[in-house]
Amino acid sequence: MITNIKDSIPPKPFSSLDENKELIEALFKDSQDFISRKMPIGGVGAPWIYLAYIDAMTGRDIFDLTIIRRFFDMDWSNISEAEKGDLYTTLKDRGIATGDFSETDKMEDILYFIMAGDTAIFIEGYPKAIIVATRGFPNRGIQSAETEVVVQGPREAFSEVMRFNTALVRRRIRDTGLKVKQSRVGTRSQTDIALMYIEGIVRQEILEEVELRLKEINIDAILDSGCVEQLIEENWLSPFPQAQLTERPDKAASALLEGRIAIIVDNSPFVILVPVSINCFFQASEDYYSRWQVMSITRVLRFIGAFMAVALPAVYVAVALYHPSMIPLMMITTLADASGIVLFPAVLEIFMLDAAFELLREAGIRLKTASGGTIGIVGGLIIGQAAVEAGLVSPIVVIIVALTGIATFAIPNVSLVYGFRLVKYGILILAAAFGFLGLWAGLLLMLIHLASLRSFGFPYLMPFAASELSKGEDLKDSIFRLPLFMLRKRPFYANPRQASRYKASKE
Repeated sequence: MITNIKDSIPPKPFSSLDENKELIEALFKDSQDFISRKMPIGGVGAPWIYLAYIDAMTGRDIFDLTIIRRFFDMDWSNISEAEKGDLYTTLKDRGIATGDFSETDKMEDILYFIMAGDTAIFIEGYPKAIIVATRGFPNRGIQSAETEVVVQGPREAFSEVMRFNTALVRRRIRDTGLKVKQSRVGTRSQTDIALMYIEGIVRQEILEEVELRLKEINIDAILDSGCVEQLIEENWLSPFPQAQLTERPDKAASALLEGRIAIIVDNSPFVILVPVSINCFFQASEDYYSRWQVMSITRVLRFIGAFMAVALPAVYVAVALYHPSMIPLMMITTLADASGIVLFPAVLEIFMLDAAFELLREAGIRLKTASGGTIGIVGGLIIGQAAVEAGLVSPIVVIIVALTGIATFAIPNVSLVYGFRLVKYGILILAAAFGFLGLWAGLLLMLIHLASLRSFGFPYLMPFAASELSKGEDLKDSIFRLPLFMLRKRPFYANPRQASRYKASKE
């Protein structure tokens, strides 16, 4: 009997069907969802085969039609002696009714394919296996985007099935240059990861760096693309994302056409896009589907919202504590009356109400969609009004915190919002300690930190910094988006030999 199963896995399968059966069934011992069967093909004196697969991971209809029925319908007496001499090829060609199969003589790969939902077929006398693609595990299909909602544009979103996700991208880019490189990460999870890029447009050095970082990951399991994002980023201390996550296939396709790389992780509906700059996080898919004038104004509002999300509470605290002379004379009396009954200093008011706002936001996320929105609105109104009446906070603080929260929702990327929310507290503390001097020092430190960040070698503040690298072309699609016919060059991420993406008809 086999003992120490993990250490006893041979590099190659056995020639004996019974030995392969004993090994695999020992490996999957106590796994009630593991199904295996040793059976002869049709006819008297026919050879035996051994099938192994995981229940519910395998499509039953595909399995029955492409394997079981074909083998049972074979008549061994009608097979020629020459075909019997090459039994493996005969059964492979005549017994499998699908073109989607492969062969392998590595036991590690055989076990992986079984656990991934495929069916392994062993034939007596041959130390290898036929792997038939029978994956049919449950999934939620293609649904609408939830975190990157657009008014105008496609509604499709990625799902948890990696192959569905690659198909959604291929549907949008019908180019033989679109490549998919697949690998596995995680010693126990064996998670499939696919790299998608467009050959010729991508920079080769970026592709090699991404492949190297993925290869260096040595971890038990990868359960979501967020794990991969953290393991390949360059500065793990930074609160700002150095890779972009998206659930929209059209955004991923657009990034590939810019020379970037998409990392698709199985079991995750979010795709990683690298390299990235801070400008990418302010771009939404619908920016390119609507008229440039409207979208330029929208972009400006997003940048204003980002500044408010970081600096608005600090500006209020600095003015209230150190520079009250900046407040218009007619407002001073009103603010003084409102703040006179408040027991706490302005900075503590901000922290208390902002903490309540964050709790409401977190509660709204955890609850169902319908009740979550209601809790956020009603809870905010009730808590804000009650806090003012109780003298815990002043009305102006309620307005400041509400405007700051609304400003964060104007930023189209959640990961960047999290970074701004953390930095906000540091700048608020500096403003409370040193007034406007602390505010400007905090903003300067944030800018210095952003300028020091790199995403796979590219400056994080491009195109606002190092714009000479693209000769100013990337500034055409930054705070303002110029008309599409003026965006003739790809961003600096792309291969310089493939920089042109639009040509006028007269050229």
